[in-house]
Amino acid sequence: MKPDDSSLQAFELAAVERQAHQLLSKASAWGRFPTPVEDILGAARLRVAPKGMFDAAAFAAFVMKKTAEAARTLKSALSKVLGLYDANEHTIHIDESVGAAKQTFLKLHETGHHELPTHRKIFRLFQDCEQTLAPAIADQFEREANNFARYALFQGSAYKEMAADMPMGVKTPITLSKKFGASVYAAAREFARTNHRACVVYVLEPIQLVPGAPAYADVRRIEASESFAQQFGVPSATRIDVFHALGDLLPIGRKMTRPTQLVYSDRNGNRHECVGEAFDTTHNVLLLIYPTRALNPSILVLPANLQPV
Repeated sequence: MKPDDSSLQAFELAAVERQAHQLLSKASAWGRFPTPVEDILGAARLRVAPKGMFDAAAFAAFVMKKTAEAARTLKSALSKVLGLYDANEHTIHIDESVGAAKQTFLKLHETGHHELPTHRKIFRLFQDCEQTLAPAIADQFEREANNFARYALFQGSAYKEMAADMPMGVKTPITLSKKFGASVYAAAREFARTNHRACVVYVLEPIQLVPGAPAYADVRRIEASESFAQQFGVPSATRIDVFHALGDLLPIGRKMTRPTQLVYSDRNGNRHECVGEAFDTTHNVLLLIYPTRALNPSILVLPANLQPV
């Protein structure tokens, strides 16, 4: 799985959300849908470079202003990153080859670097010298910027409150992604992590069809609601293939998998009737699983090809 990209201590998260809240208010963004990213950038006095940093000519012009070491570092980084914040120029550069919803999140992520005081100060310092951020600090900054983007994009608790009144099912985050201007990937993660009901979302890499081998998809991330984690724990699967307990959910050759009954064991070994659904975003496959009721072990009947998770 991908490394953790969002966990913060409570006081750290509160500080990040406080800054995002202030910027949303400054931009008069509350209750406006989709979330008005351009107004948020305007309130932050940030501009998006008219030509992305990822354009060869724009990159060459940019690095001419930097030290040789900084240029080498940036050139290496560009093969791995999708956005870049220039603290001195109050400018952000976004990879325009990614989808519009992804660009939205990237803009808010880079805005987080700009709005969080420590980030802005340190980024300016390091962009003016030949040093780089220590990995631990860089990782912390990335998680803080991700949470800033989440809070701004989903307008604090607005997404959570809307989702709470909508049906439990994979169509809900799809619908809300359009309302907020988010990617389905981001909306599905937010749906699981903020939901008051028990549910878990598996984010899978695209399904692999290898001749002579079972179809499979590697697990990219797993997001569980608090109530799900308390009752069932957070799953640790790293791959789902057609023989896995969740294998029937893989939408092979189709966009979605209809609600499918399955059995999921909680932390005490008790089995629960659950429903699983799937949606293929093209970039990822999302599996949503949620319990419907506890099962009496004495009357539990499983299909011959299905084993409890």
